[in-house]
Amino acid sequence: MDKPSYIVGIDLGTTNSVVAYTEAEVEETGFPEIHVFKIPQLVGPGSIAERPVLPSFLLVPGPHDLPPGALALPWDPDGDLAVGEFARDRGAELPHRLIASSKSWLCHTGVDRRAPILPWEGPEDVRKLSPVAASAAILSHIREAWNHAFAKEDANLFLENQEVFLTVPASFDAVARDLTVEAAGLAGLPQIVLLEEPQAAFYAWIEASRDGWRKRVRKGDLVLVVDVGGGTTDFSLIRVSDDRGELELDRIAVGEHLLVGGDNMDLTLAHAVSRSLAEQGRKLNAYQLRGLWSACRSAKEKLLTGGGEDKVPVTVLGRGSSLIGGTLTTQLEREEVNRILVEGFFGLCGREAEPQSTVRTGMRELGLSYAADPAVTHHLAAFLRRAGRSREGVDGEGPLPTAVLFNGGVMKATGLRRRILEVLRSWGPSPDGVRELSSQDLNLAVAKGAAYYGLARRGRGIRIRGGLGRSYYIGVEAALPAVPGMPTPQKALCLAPFGMEEGTEVTLEGKTFGLLVGEPVRFDFLGSLTRRQDTPGTIVEDWEGEIETLTTLETVLEGEPGTVVPVVLQVKVTEVGALEVWCLAQEGGGRFRLAFNVREHADRENGR
Repeated sequence: MDKPSYIVGIDLGTTNSVVAYTEAEVEETGFPEIHVFKIPQLVGPGSIAERPVLPSFLLVPGPHDLPPGALALPWDPDGDLAVGEFARDRGAELPHRLIASSKSWLCHTGVDRRAPILPWEGPEDVRKLSPVAASAAILSHIREAWNHAFAKEDANLFLENQEVFLTVPASFDAVARDLTVEAAGLAGLPQIVLLEEPQAAFYAWIEASRDGWRKRVRKGDLVLVVDVGGGTTDFSLIRVSDDRGELELDRIAVGEHLLVGGDNMDLTLAHAVSRSLAEQGRKLNAYQLRGLWSACRSAKEKLLTGGGEDKVPVTVLGRGSSLIGGTLTTQLEREEVNRILVEGFFGLCGREAEPQSTVRTGMRELGLSYAADPAVTHHLAAFLRRAGRSREGVDGEGPLPTAVLFNGGVMKATGLRRRILEVLRSWGPSPDGVRELSSQDLNLAVAKGAAYYGLARRGRGIRIRGGLGRSYYIGVEAALPAVPGMPTPQKALCLAPFGMEEGTEVTLEGKTFGLLVGEPVRFDFLGSLTRRQDTPGTIVEDWEGEIETLTTLETVLEGEPGTVVPVVLQVKVTEVGALEVWCLAQEGGGRFRLAFNVREHADRENGR
């Protein structure tokens, strides 16, 4: 890559995607300005407009769903799918042809994320994409739109030739991160760096505060980042410390991947409206409920973040001759929306609260694994308690943050932010109370923060020390006599600890293992959000409840069948933020890569 002209931050969101950028070279005395790229996209059949947000929706229309030329773009006159605003809006009317939440599918371990499965449950005649390909399609639209707007014929300004930072949820494990990198490569962006979204939100707050951020936090502060977007909820804790008079920032805890967010809230409102209509004798079918879901999203945004409207009309497309005018119209009121969302998703609870679990149905659809308990405050209590258990010297209740930074479109609602602060303040005394770090442009913050991070890597800002968001392990079969009817016990070998920094590697010296080659084998890849004390090479025998299986690699490593090769393990966290695991043969110089990115084969390289 030639010297880039821009630093670009991309927020590949579950519901919306945003791109921010700044000049890569700025005079030392100047303050870099970060801009939001207004992304050209279809907003109607054949109609293109620039928007600061690209809805993360894909529409795969049938031959009779749109007029000829409806999907034409300046850079692709023969396009056969839509990305963005038009895809979202028209897709509400054609839900079986709409791909949504492709980002959440990247971390779904119950499906083949490279198989064409989306739209989920779409008819057989609908062309389908894999979660990786769907994510790549969104990124490809961004790349093509950028190149059309910025580069024209100047290849030096192509997006693929800029310094690009792509954000992911802090809760994404190594597999989901690797799949994100793969999607970027398919989209023509082979050189990107990953950044956790809550960290990006904090960087955006620093950038907006300019030099004043140091006066708004102080040594000993524990900042909770609450990121509630369209599809997911993400928690992170950032500690403020002091090193010889200079404030330093460390990301010390991340939450689990929670599929609860604006989508859940919109569906809740849709069911409330549907019940109200049913009481009036106007029962909706499944098709209409999907359309109502989309209409409630728009109404919610207007009521909670709009210009003071108390009521918003909601229109439902009709089906059948009994509906006058072909549509049904009702309304949502601000007071009702606040009551449903605040009490249903942000209810008051004690510090000891746990996410509620219900008896699950034995047979269920293989859709996205939404959180069983939609109460964000219950998950928050559990997160803080888990963070406390993983830090020495902190009691079992967990640390109480001193400040909160909100992010995500849902948190634009003042009432929801106030409720979370109310809950946190009720959990324990704090000298100054739990305060809010005010933030602007919550929909745009992550992309802006990613661009700022690029500046920080060049010495033009402060960096948050983070590294890996969890500890990673590999299952090792115990050398014990076989017992009839019982599987051989498996120990967990720590490969990379929580916080291991990007660009670092470690070799587990002094520990030799036997690697079986030439025949089918499996490797269990494990992870833990709570075990922070383990170091590379630590072997955990009793790990149930603290360490969980993330994925399994089934492969055949090249070699003489049945041969056991003595190896040592080498682990690297790449600059991109992905995890690489290598088995180094003690003799002959062979190297075997264990690609825990759910690829079909592990690679062997000799003499390198």
